[in-house]
Amino acid sequence: MPRNRRSLLWPGLLISILLLAGIVVFYDEIHHLEDVGLVENAARDKAARSSHTAARPDPAVPSPLLSTTISLQLIEVPKLELASQFMRVWRVSGRNMCGALREAGIEMSEWKAASMRNRSYECYFQRIYERDEVRPTSSTFLKVRGDEMGNILEIRAKIIGPSTDAQGRLAPAVLRIFEIIVKQACWHDFEDTLASIQDLRNVEYERFGSYLSFTREAGNNFNFVLGLKATSGPQVRTKTYFSTERWLAATNSRNVPANLILTDRLGASKSANCAQ
Repeated sequence: MPRNRRSLLWPGLLISILLLAGIVVFYDEIHHLEDVGLVENAARDKAARSSHTAARPDPAVPSPLLSTTISLQLIEVPKLELASQFMRVWRVSGRNMCGALREAGIEMSEWKAASMRNRSYECYFQRIYERDEVRPTSSTFLKVRGDEMGNILEIRAKIIGPSTDAQGRLAPAVLRIFEIIVKQACWHDFEDTLASIQDLRNVEYERFGSYLSFTREAGNNFNFVLGLKATSGPQVRTKTYFSTERWLAATNSRNVPANLILTDRLGASKSANCAQ
């Protein structure tokens, strides 16, 4: 029996030692995991504090997320003088065009309805210098045609057997008619056509929805036409942008000065002052 007890003592002692060692290792591992968790929590708290500090706006530095104020220059009502360069608009009423021609000594009629049953308005000038038994051989005819609101639709002229100077150029008295018309229209690039008209050469000019034509017919007859006509896609789109239907209401709501209204819907006289 004593021998059997001694043989069982050593295995029991070894098991106890191993059990004790496992308990020590287990508790040591638990403490290690707790230390790691504390470090990780501290790191997360530090990162959160740093993120909160970075997110807080610095009053000395403008934030890129602040709303951007749009300049009124981008949504401003088109200025009339600029509209006349990129989309032709008559900056003078029919009544004022006729008045300007009369002031220059051209005996234009008054601006009035063409007839009692016709809503179109016009003024005209006609003078016959020479004629044979059938028709005039030398005459000048001019008509400004528009509507009851005073808007000009078209200007036409016909010269038969015009007077010329020694160099064969159009007489200054007749050329003056075309000079006044182009000046009143305020389309400065059209002034280049006056040299061709003076030399009685054909010229056809179209620009941003407006056109000028001075052409010779059979014999010594010449036709002149000036008017508005948007034909191409860009011309039509530009005309729509500068249209009074688009901007007239906006001018009233934004207190824009009255001289920026493109068309006078009440029939008042339009200004013919050209921007240089």
